[in-house]
Amino acid sequence: MSDDSTQRFDRRTFLKATGAAGAAAATSGITAATPGRDPGPKKDEILVGVSAGHGDVEGKVSSYVPGNAEVVHTNDTLRYAAVKFPSQAPDKAKQNFIDAITKKDGIKYAERNRTFETQLSPSDPRFGDQYAPQQVESDAAWDTTLGDSSVTIAVVDTGAQYSHPDLQANYKSNPGKDFVDSDSDPAPDAPSNEYHATHVSGCAAAVVDNGTGVAGQGNSSLINGRALDENGSGSTSDIADAVEWATDQGADIINMSLGGGGYSSTMKNAVQYAVNNGSLPICAAGNDGSSSVSYPAAYSECMAISAVDSSENLASFSQYGSKVDLCAPGVDILSTTTETRGSYEKLSGTSMATPVTSGVAGLALAKWDLTNSELRSHLKNTAKDISLSSDKQGAGQVNAYNAVTTDPGSGGGGGGGGDGSTSSTVSDSLSSSSDYDDYEWNWEYSSPSQIVVELSGPSDADFDLYVNEGTTTNASPSNYDYRSISTNSQESITIDSPDTSTPLQIDVDSYSGSGSYDLTITEYQ
Repeated sequence: MSDDSTQRFDRRTFLKATGAAGAAAATSGITAATPGRDPGPKKDEILVGVSAGHGDVEGKVSSYVPGNAEVVHTNDTLRYAAVKFPSQAPDKAKQNFIDAITKKDGIKYAERNRTFETQLSPSDPRFGDQYAPQQVESDAAWDTTLGDSSVTIAVVDTGAQYSHPDLQANYKSNPGKDFVDSDSDPAPDAPSNEYHATHVSGCAAAVVDNGTGVAGQGNSSLINGRALDENGSGSTSDIADAVEWATDQGADIINMSLGGGGYSSTMKNAVQYAVNNGSLPICAAGNDGSSSVSYPAAYSECMAISAVDSSENLASFSQYGSKVDLCAPGVDILSTTTETRGSYEKLSGTSMATPVTSGVAGLALAKWDLTNSELRSHLKNTAKDISLSSDKQGAGQVNAYNAVTTDPGSGGGGGGGGDGSTSSTVSDSLSSSSDYDDYEWNWEYSSPSQIVVELSGPSDADFDLYVNEGTTTNASPSNYDYRSISTNSQESITIDSPDTSTPLQIDVDSYSGSGSYDLTITEYQ
């Protein structure tokens, strides 16, 4: 590091202890679900996370599973197993299993396989012109770019009718994967009832300038990970697997117009995997009108989108709160629907505001070469203030014209140029599960738009990352404002508009195993 970098990135405290390195890392990949596993919600399942360095996921978990339960699914990349109990098993038996297995060495967490729902507030269909592309000025942005097929938006949702005449040209030749029925075709099983993803797809990328139907925000490529069933419900495990798949497909943007399942370590690990591997999750804030954002939008890795109407007022159903990043039109949005429902209809919800934002993000990537972190900042820096409070609009209403005409390197868009960001890396090692290193980051910018803290550690160990802001107190597993605790040593924390009143406090902690690591801090102007 340069002298200047060293001054910004200081050792706070240092503790070493002896200990052996962990065992070899497990192989990666999603294993197939057990044949006959029911689609949709999986209320009788417990998800168990296994730390890296503790061997085969299925073998590790199976040794603790009671005789009336079984491992029905594993994901070796996210390192979790799904344990299914009989439907007649009392709830107490499942809780006893959670309590018991979390005390075992190498078990990072155990949690219910919660159910997520589409974020849709239905309204009576009525004819009318679109207003969303005009309100976010996508039509003005089209003078600069109509979008680019090299940009991919993954729709993690119900099944989409990718053969729709107004979508087919923007769906890839391999349109997706079905995690509900465990096959390669994400088309809806019941097109008359399963239309949500078709509508979401059109909000983002119904083909522009093809003389047919409606226009999305731009001509990005689409893929569909079907993780919700025809009732609009899906399990944590199916959604997490779909997020991992979309990331591995190279999706630039992962649209999740779903929520309601509460905090989940499995889902947190999935969106963190996405961010660590270059994707940007954009998620619906939720539709119950409350003053807090639902998950997965509430994870720091995700952009949370609230909904406004054609008068740019917050929709009555839209959730809001301090974690809202942006707002977008989400009331009476005309978009594609399944042909059996008439091909086009109006729907309302943060489900609609989210793909409008994803489509604008696709337009920005068609114009600018941005990392996912830079894209996130650029969308916020170029948003339009529509005079709502920040807990309702976040940084403002997403604006396509500003996003494609504002050079990110000018300081107006999130650090795409050399003057917009600063980054430093420190390397060290931890020797055992009782070892940790603490650091503090001294700010380069007086009012940075964002800071990203990234940890890259050994594949056969499980290192965690904790951060405090606005205090001189060391971060730790028992005292943190932000944490990243996946089952491996690849961790990332993103903080928008951080508190710069004190240096940032950072803790690298070994949950299990030993080895070398790199800690990288990137600060955006």
